[in-house]
Amino acid sequence: MADDLGRDGAENQIKGAGKEFKGKVRDSIGGLTGDTSEQLKGKVDQAKGKIQRKIGESESDADQDF
Repeated sequence: MADDLGRDGAENQIKGAGKEFKGKVRDSIGGLTGDTSEQLKGKVDQAKGKIQRKIGESESDADQDF
């Protein structure tokens, strides 16, 4: 079980970082084109990514406690 948490934690950290990056790109593109909808979607993606990354960090920390 502890190995599963570590693996899940690393996976969530990687996926979360990817979502954050995707969100930054969308936000930037929306800013350059004046598309406020795209900017908002980018900010939402960034927030989702940050949450997923933090969950992954917590899972990894919990794995180390076992």
